[in-house]
Formats: sequence, C-alpha cells, structure tokens
Amino acid sequence: MSDTVLLDAGFAYPEVKVVLAAMRGRDWAAVRAVLDAAGPVGRSTLIRAASEEYGQEEFLRHVLAEDPDDTAAAAMLGMHLIDIGWRIRSDARAQHVSGGQFEAFHDWLRRAEMVLLEGVARGPADPALWVARLTSARGLELGLDETRRRYRKLAAIDPHHLPGQNAYLQRLCPKWSGDWPMLHAWCRAEMLAAPPGAVQAVLVVDGHIEHWAELGESANLGYLRSKPVRDEIDEAAQRSVRHPDFGRDYGWVQVASSFAMIYSVLGDRAAAGAMFDMLGDLGTEVPWCYVGDGNAAQQIRAYRQRARRRGRVVG
Repeated sequence: MSDTVLLDAGFAYPEVKVVLAAMRGRDWAAVRAVLDAAGPVGRSTLIRAASEEYGQEEFLRHVLAEDPDDTAAAAMLGMHLIDIGWRIRSDARAQHVSGGQFEAFHDWLRRAEMVLLEGVARGPADPALWVARLTSARGLELGLDETRRRYRKLAAIDPHHLPGQNAYLQRLCPKWSGDWPMLHAWCRAEMLAAPPGAVQAVLVVDGHIEHWAELGESANLGYLRSKPVRDEIDEAAQRSVRHPDFGRDYGWVQVASSFAMIYSVLGDRAAAGAMFDMLGDLGTEVPWCYVGDGNAAQQIRAYRQRARRRGRVVG
C-alpha cells in the first residue's frame, strides 16, 4: 500500500470529475446527462459535489431562468448559496462566531431557501432539494419540528437516502440543539430499517463519532470502549462493511472511512486494517478531521501505517 491518500471524491466516483468538467465548461446539457443517468443517492452526491465549486451562482441562475422547472439546477444553486453562507460563518462553535458573520450567514441561507422553495413547488419529488433544505433548516435554526417535517418529506421519496440522513444526523447532535438519546435511537432505527449490506449502518458509527468528539479528552476513549458502544459498532460493521451484500455504490467510501477511523481510534488494528485494505488509497475528510490536528490525510496515513502491523493492540 502506498502513502498516497486520495480525498477527492472524483477518484472514487469518476462521474464527479465529468460533472465538474462540464460545469467549468458551462455545459449544462452534459451535466444533466450525467445527473439523469444516476440513481437518487448518486444524483444528490453529484449535485452536492458540483455545488462546492466557486463562482457558480450566475451560471446556475441563468440555467434556471432558461428552465424554471429544472430542479437539479435549483438544488445545486441552493446548495451553492448555503456553502457561501457557511464559509462566512465558518465551522466554529456559535460562541466564536461574530454577530456580523451570523447576519451574513443567515442572509445567504435565506437566499438559498427562496430558490429551494421555488424548486419544491415545481418538483416536490426531487430528493436533492430536500437534502439542501435540511441543511438550510439547521443553519437557520428553524426548529426540530420543521427539520423533521422536511426529513419525512425526503424519506417518503427515498427512505434510505444517505445524503439526507447525514444532514439530519447533524441536526440531532446537541451542538445543534438535539440530544444524544434521540440521535442514537434514530441512527439505530435507520440502520435496522435498511436491508443488510446497506450503507445506513454507518449512521450508528457516525453518531458515536460525533458523541466521542464532543466529550473531553479524559472521557472520550472510555466512551468508545464501553461494551454497549463497542457492541453497536461491531453490529453495524456486520450489517455493512463485513456483509457480503455491501457494494460499491455512492457512499461506500464514507462508510468504510468512518469504520477505519473508529477502529483506528479504538486501537483495533486488525479491524482498521481491513477497512484500509478495502479503501486502498481512498479516504474522506470527515470524520478524519476530528482526529488529532484535523489534517485528514496526515491522520489517515499515520493510522494506516499502524494498521499494516495488524493485531488487536488497544492503546
């Protein structure tokens, strides 16, 4: 195994690079050709990836002016406007965000909401729109009831839509006024509702990673090593990455990366090594940005080297 770490989603899903190239060339027909051929989760993933590119607002507004019923353009523009606002806000905790930052953040999210509201009015069955609206609801602090309503709209369209589940999981965290019992219960219910081998088992692991990250240094490893939590992690692995039906559809890299991270932190080199073998050079920024100094590539490289030695060594 090399020391290379590939965090760019385009290495895992080649369609991402095709969509990004088409966006840079302002070729919306080429973008739509790829989006229209993708399944719901793949489509939302591709729209999200394209929305992160800088300088897309003018082009996407032009696309919508030409065809107001194009919900892919509406979802991408909405996500793009949310990203602009979130970059202003930053990922800092609320107490470290200035009043001016919050004002600009909310302004951009309200602009996104206007685009997304028009989008769902024209195409209420587009899951990508509801994924974006889950994120805007969280940022605008619209309350759990409204966020839950939006999630139920999405679940009625696609009950196992991982991008939307990721967004809803964040809203259930205490840092966004949720609570741990509610979050862990929901994650487990979503895992059990999905077929064996599905990616939804990662929600259980990601919920525990969020909980671990919230705890103080003296308590966090004790939390992960507690028998109930460790049992849930292993059960989630059996229902996903260790299951013969676990595939390589959109989202699989995130799943394997979360398991690699949590087993690495636990000191289970054999379990972590199996995940690194599955991933090869691939990785994801989240959740590795929660480890150490936050340099995901550096942390992946270091823990992958330890895992090569194998053997369950805790500590």
